[in-house]
Amino acid sequence: MSALADAGHTPVIIDNLVKGRSEFAEGHIFYRGDFGDRALLDRVFAERGPIGCAIHCAALIVVPESVTMPYEYYKVNVGKSIEFYMAMDELGCHRIVFSSSASLYDDVEGFRVDEDSPLRARSPYARSKLMMEMILQDMCAAYGIKAISLRYFNPIGADPKLRTGNQNRVSSLVVGKLIAAATGAEDRFYLTGTEWPTKDGTAIRDYFHIWDLAQAHVCAVERFDSALASPKAKDGYLVINVGMGRDVTVREIVEAFKMVHGKPFAIEETGPRPGDVAGAYASIDRARELLGWEPRLTVEDGIRDALRWEEKRARELNYPDA
Repeated sequence: MSALADAGHTPVIIDNLVKGRSEFAEGHIFYRGDFGDRALLDRVFAERGPIGCAIHCAALIVVPESVTMPYEYYKVNVGKSIEFYMAMDELGCHRIVFSSSASLYDDVEGFRVDEDSPLRARSPYARSKLMMEMILQDMCAAYGIKAISLRYFNPIGADPKLRTGNQNRVSSLVVGKLIAAATGAEDRFYLTGTEWPTKDGTAIRDYFHIWDLAQAHVCAVERFDSALASPKAKDGYLVINVGMGRDVTVREIVEAFKMVHGKPFAIEETGPRPGDVAGAYASIDRARELLGWEPRLTVEDGIRDALRWEEKRARELNYPDA
């Protein structure tokens, strides 16, 4: 929302605040409620007039949690998304940018995947994202909706202006876990999975700055129609990878964090978590070609901004522990 506003757009935010923070919506048009609530969506469109594009980010996202709570993940991520897609069509908003995931990809030789690489979703979280993509593609073909699915790889960091950042005291994501160990919120960082068939045994990821991810959404909104005119789109539906385009192992991100942070903390190697996979990194040629987007910031920038956000949060904000 900050990136959209900075670019001259007027974001209208719907968030039930189950995981989100009301502070993040300050200065923006904000409705507290659920994206699957049709009455609320009707009210938003009645009060705010035509809305040119919907960015659908709402989802439960913790892979190990999805293994133990599949019903909740399918109910929220899939069931409510179906209603949201249909509401957008009926309310006249025919452009949708969907937050998808690189967890859909199968393992491939060399770990580099493009948008046509084989898929194999291996957790309820990943399967919920795949289902959401499949349903959205079918609805584009049937109802005249148009959609771009941005397949996120591994965003890290915070808004460089420190308006938003990690919303939980301890994050389930790697840099958040490193910060928790480095600041004493947790007693150590667990390096999970050290026997994958990678260059150092730890999983391959594609870490990139979350501000670059925000800019990808701005580009998707602004270049939506021209991107959907590409031969790579089918029936009004298009998939685009968003990442750094470079492979980084979990061990390498730990070493980068240690270099930026500069202080010792405990690290323990252990087995993989439920739902973990060897991983992949992105071909981002399509994003460059169709959106005019590419990452501008470094992994180290992402770590620094995450640490700066943590310092600000410790000074100013009262955040929950989970």
